[in-house]
Amino acid sequence: MNTYKNYLQQIEDRKEQGLHPQPIDGAELLSEIISQIKDVNNEFREQSLNFFIYNVLPGTTSAAVVKAKFLKEIILGQEAVKEITPAFAFEQLSHMKGGPSVEVLLDLALGNDAQIAQDAAKVLKTQVFLYEADTEKLEKAFNDGNAIAKELIESYAQAEFFTKLPDVEEEIEIVTFVAGVGDISTDLLSPGADAHSRSDRELHGQCMFEHNKDMQNELLALKEQHPDKRVMLIADKGTMGVGSSRMSGVNNVALWTGVPFSPYVPFINYAPVIAGTNGIAPIFLTTVGVTGGIGIDLKNWVKQKDADGNTIVDEDGEAILKEEYSVATGTVLTINTKTKKLYNGDKELKDISTALTPPKMEFIKAGGSYAVVFGKKLQTFACKVLDIDVPQVYATAKEVSVEGQGLTAVEKIFNKNAVGSTPGKTLHAGSNVRVEVNIVGSQDTTGLMTSQELEMMAATVISPIVDCGYQSGCHTASVWDDKSKANIPRLMKFMNDFGLVTARHPEGKYHAMTDVIHKVLNDLAVDDWDVIIGGDSHTRMAKGVAFGADSGTVALALATGEATMPIPESVKVTFKGEMKSYMDFRDVVHATQEQMLDQFEGENVFQGKIIEVHIGTLTSDQAFTFTDWTAEMKAKASICISEDETLIESLEISRDRIQIMIDKGMDNPKQDLKGLVDKANNRITEIKTGVKSALKPDGDAKYYAEVVIDLDKVVEPMIADPDVNNEDVSKRYTHDNIKPLSYYGGTKKVDLGFVGSCMIHKGDMQILAQMLKNIERQQGKVVFNAPLVVAPPTYNIVDELKAEGDWDVLVKYSGFEFDDNAPKGLARTKYENMLYLERPGCNLCMGNQEKAEPGDTVMATSTRLFQGRVVRDTDGKKGESLLSSTPVVVLSTILGRTPTMEEYEAAVEGIVLTKFKPSTKNLVVA
Repeated sequence: MNTYKNYLQQIEDRKEQGLHPQPIDGAELLSEIISQIKDVNNEFREQSLNFFIYNVLPGTTSAAVVKAKFLKEIILGQEAVKEITPAFAFEQLSHMKGGPSVEVLLDLALGNDAQIAQDAAKVLKTQVFLYEADTEKLEKAFNDGNAIAKELIESYAQAEFFTKLPDVEEEIEIVTFVAGVGDISTDLLSPGADAHSRSDRELHGQCMFEHNKDMQNELLALKEQHPDKRVMLIADKGTMGVGSSRMSGVNNVALWTGVPFSPYVPFINYAPVIAGTNGIAPIFLTTVGVTGGIGIDLKNWVKQKDADGNTIVDEDGEAILKEEYSVATGTVLTINTKTKKLYNGDKELKDISTALTPPKMEFIKAGGSYAVVFGKKLQTFACKVLDIDVPQVYATAKEVSVEGQGLTAVEKIFNKNAVGSTPGKTLHAGSNVRVEVNIVGSQDTTGLMTSQELEMMAATVISPIVDCGYQSGCHTASVWDDKSKANIPRLMKFMNDFGLVTARHPEGKYHAMTDVIHKVLNDLAVDDWDVIIGGDSHTRMAKGVAFGADSGTVALALATGEATMPIPESVKVTFKGEMKSYMDFRDVVHATQEQMLDQFEGENVFQGKIIEVHIGTLTSDQAFTFTDWTAEMKAKASICISEDETLIESLEISRDRIQIMIDKGMDNPKQDLKGLVDKANNRITEIKTGVKSALKPDGDAKYYAEVVIDLDKVVEPMIADPDVNNEDVSKRYTHDNIKPLSYYGGTKKVDLGFVGSCMIHKGDMQILAQMLKNIERQQGKVVFNAPLVVAPPTYNIVDELKAEGDWDVLVKYSGFEFDDNAPKGLARTKYENMLYLERPGCNLCMGNQEKAEPGDTVMATSTRLFQGRVVRDTDGKKGESLLSSTPVVVLSTILGRTPTMEEYEAAVEGIVLTKFKPSTKNLVVA
């Protein structure tokens, strides 16, 4: 009884937090519960029945295996429970979403009892999560002449599991709730500091609105006032869901505003309605689709134009906006899914057809995109067995083909990797395409959710289509606390068993690697034609095309080896001019955003698009600084166009780093890493022999926009500033506010510096070492007037710095050096004015473990400047995170303030910064 008694104690502990019993996923506990159900005199029997029926996680959890087996015994009459009739047992199985439940249902359907077989078949006709073992069993029975198997396959061929679902209601009444003015980061919906609780959905739900109880209570009161309506969460005068895909953010919105998915599975809701004046951030919108939700681009504020069509601006040069219609909290609106319009009463407000496309309507009807993906796969299987054409049940995939028009780089990649499209048809932007995925990355703070998603979709092994899957340990690298000790080993074991290469081996067979996942994936991508999916918004490789994704889309890619999406439009970025000797490439990245906004009168033409950057001469390590930042540019993804020689060098670097992983013992039993080494060698040979040169777009490709960056205009370091005190709340915490160093006049106090995250590479660490030597030579000693936290991205970089002597330089000036034999067990809350050499990983950038002191002004190489991400506010001062190049960060901590241009130039004298010279070669196919 120990397991059950422990569960009861946990329930009491959760009551103190205002929580219900945690859903059961373990076989041992559920087996004990079943024993108590069988004992009619057991004091816990009624309670145990309730837990068994209403509180067990579905899919392939070990508890689901035990539950399915017991329900089978009840159906066969081997066990009798008066409260669970055979009919109710079938109903329970129908809600268990595949895996052991489908195995049981198939056994019953193909068994000898005719009535039970019919009852099982009735349930199976509603199921879509069937895998190879299930379909092979079904096909064998069909070939053996089994009538039930024939009936099931014929039903699947007609996709009755989808066609017999209720249609989407014509009118959906909603009531608005403005969650914030301006861009809303997913941190507001699911704070990084609460990453440890994401797999416990009810507990994690408490962090909604960053634990703001007043906002939570306001939302609850609104729901109580409008019990017959759905709540639409809004980012007014901004974009909803910037920063990351964060499935936990959508899960929280669904938990607070959505619809329960099943009466027998607690705290899993779907169908949230989310909106923003400037729409939904691209990867967050994908997550909305996973949950069968609706994401609306409101455009309720518009720029004012004069008689000549020019944008009218205020005295600060900012566009003047006019509110076309109000979405103030409490406004009752209607979504009409037939007319695809948004109404206030009888007044039409906005065409929202982009939110209600045929594929999205299917997601809404099916309760999420997974059911559609698996449904199509099951229908295809059935039609193949019956040797018939696939009936047109689902909406025809939109195929856009423009005769005589060339292809952008992303169009070429999608055409190469497409499956299920019309044979021989060339597809352009706007086409909906299923593509095979080469590399899949799962990160550790969403990984537990990904493992849950895999269990719930009944997947047990990585798809053979995927070249390699990787599970990182970077987001929990800085503090090895009790939460990490409890969660991460469990995650690593699951993913290792599933077939991924894991940063930690479950049995400790190699040194635990906390390398930043984006850096690892940038190496694992060994073909410029690859498609990469990763559980983080910064999955933006400098080879191939990479898409940041929610934990569910990652799970789907791991399970099926596919992803489905429209081919996005592209924006072409080229360069002219010459970099100044004292500038760093990070400044070019920020200048790209600034010049783009200037060229297009403040319109962000990058949002939702592919940025095709003609980088030409930078290797993937250095080019990643650009592609990484495209998440902050709100782009869907990015593609680097490289010269042949540069791509070869990048592939050789990747190949050699993968070999290091193999030498460390990290390869899996299938030797996926060895396969990547072979693939890299093959690609290098193709380029060298001229068989297949580096990916280039066609010269007559069509772009949404073209941006030319003038390097001659980049004359001083550029800083992304959160502008925390801007009177217009909507203009705070946007990455579009780029300021030159001189803006601060050498007087802005800096409380802490951070050199780390995925935005830096080995060269940045070398720059840091050289600057410290420079400053000592110029000033006689190095004195820090603010703390400097340094977190190298990977262990490879640390090893190389040690071999070359630069690590010794850093140690000389540091007051703390990480020790893997005694990792920190508690997050640091106070900092001294010294250099901290932290363990490789995300560190301050993630904000889930380490943070700056509240109210600090931080100068960082990081990517995130959102409120509360790196530094929290105090009552008297807003925390702010300014983003800049490594040299600016280092010098700011030495001085304790922003440097002047003279101080900056002196500090970088003689140092080779990350240089970039535009290619002189033709990077398009004529």
